Amino acid sequence: MAIRPIEIRPILASLRKHRIPAMLIVLEIALACAVLSNAVFMISKRVSDIRLPNAIDEQGLVAVSLRGTDQKLVGSDIPRNLAALRSIPGVQQAAITNSLPLSRNNWGWGFGVSPDATLSRQKSVNVSLYFIGEGGARTLGLKLLQGRFFNADELGDSKFGKAALPETHAVIMTRQAAQHFWPGQSALGRTIYSRPFYYTVVGVVDNVLRPNVFTQNTEKSYDVLYFPMSAAGSMGALSYYIVRGAPRDRDRIMRDAEQKLAELNPGAVAKGETYLSVRDKYFADMSSMAWMLVLVCVVMLAVTAFGIVGLTSFWVGQRRRQIGIRRAVGATRGQILRYFQTENFLLSAAGVLLGMAFAFAINLYLMQHYEMDRMPWYYLPGGAISLWLLGQLAVLGPARRAAAVPPVVATRSA
Repeated sequence: MAIRPIEIRPILASLRKHRIPAMLIVLEIALACAVLSNAVFMISKRVSDIRLPNAIDEQGLVAVSLRGTDQKLVGSDIPRNLAALRSIPGVQQAAITNSLPLSRNNWGWGFGVSPDATLSRQKSVNVSLYFIGEGGARTLGLKLLQGRFFNADELGDSKFGKAALPETHAVIMTRQAAQHFWPGQSALGRTIYSRPFYYTVVGVVDNVLRPNVFTQNTEKSYDVLYFPMSAAGSMGALSYYIVRGAPRDRDRIMRDAEQKLAELNPGAVAKGETYLSVRDKYFADMSSMAWMLVLVCVVMLAVTAFGIVGLTSFWVGQRRRQIGIRRAVGATRGQILRYFQTENFLLSAAGVLLGMAFAFAINLYLMQHYEMDRMPWYYLPGGAISLWLLGQLAVLGPARRAAAVPPVVATRSA
């Protein structure tokens, strides 16, 4: 829509006569732009977090926790329990582990790349520890990128001393953890330290999520180390029996695994769940927040649209004589329509400029007080364009009604 500069002057003169409605529309658009930009950014961030990739077999994995067992008999019961789980039709693999990605059951530790590394050193990397028994890597569906999985000797020697670290000296780490320890270099064969323990990297696997993720720095969410865990040395570390099968058999396998473990361990409580439910529960709050923000955006846009329609309709009624005079001297319906669309465009422009400043201020406040990420610049023009389009659509109805008023009716005195 091409508008000659001369046509802007009567619009500005009219807006000066209707300062209060014009200011209300500008403030309404500014507020909507600020809220919309930040809300859309927060929604996209939540959706991105919910969709974080996780290099395990999420579709076919089942986890069963066993509570109330005699801790003195845990080591001897594990081989029997695993044999029973592997006998379930459809089960491909079964193993033990201390924790699962997104389970919130985090075993954290700090390691460095030099023998004198301590937890307080800045060069130490904080990681999550997963302990897996025989067949654990294949049960989880870990994707080996370099090296190998644990061998029988490493699994057999893995016992816990006074610390929550195994006495074996082998470790497998994720690709992201390897890059944090040795940026741009291969981790295979290198050693990590946490006095007095040291471990040699025997394998590198694709990125697996920690039990708790970092929403601000998602790279840290993949700092994971895997250690071997023998049945005899698993007391105090066992949290889950994990079972893997085809996705179509998953729910049946979960029920059968619960029943098997309950029968073999009288007095204990066996509770199974699919890994997909573990993931869904972890991100349930994020998902609810994302939908709530979507609702906020819809309500905000609806209120803004109705506000523009209401105020525009009000001052169209106030200017019926002006419209009639313009029609009487030769103005066409299209010119009247463009007049109000241009007027709304100017108001929307003022609103979105003010709204972008508000949006930046809100994002800065959220960063300082709620650990929110900095909003990328492209969300601001995105919100501005949305409000411009909304304003043009909202003013279209009142503008068309104004253009349709016959001159003789518009100029008739009240």
